[in-house]
Amino acid sequence: MRRSRIVSQDATTAARWAAFTRRYRAEMAEPDARHALELLAALSHASDLSVGCYCEDERHCHRSILRQLLIEHGARMGSTC
Repeated sequence: MRRSRIVSQDATTAARWAAFTRRYRAEMAEPDARHALELLAALSHASDLSVGCYCEDERHCHRSILRQLLIEHGARMGSTC
């Protein structure tokens, strides 16, 4: 059985956003993604990084979850635009 994918823009209710967040965090916990998070967190101490996408509202965008994951992996964060 294939689960339907929820993209962050479709997460228009609190329940759908929570489901999206759980799935995104699970995906980012996979070894390759976790390695990328660790690498980006390490690089953030020596260089400025930027992440962008087309979502209008960061509060309901994977960027907000990615930012938190990077912080959890020790990234140095500056200001957000």
